[in-house]
Amino acid sequence: MKIYSAIKDIAKTKKISIYRIEHDLELTNGAVSKWDKSVPAVNSLQSVANYLGVTITFILDKSKES
Repeated sequence: MKIYSAIKDIAKTKKISIYRIEHDLELTNGAVSKWDKSVPAVNSLQSVANYLGVTITFILDKSKES
């Protein structure tokens, strides 16, 4: 699982869309989905983690699951 997929799964359980996360955090459209192929900036990942009420470590650990 990639970082994007982990964030998508967490957001789904909280009934939040990726679009809503990007919009509320003023990220560019599609920024989070690009994290499937690239590593996000730490400050952006931290903002998403805070928004979802989880830690960066939680997201990274979930992204390591198969």
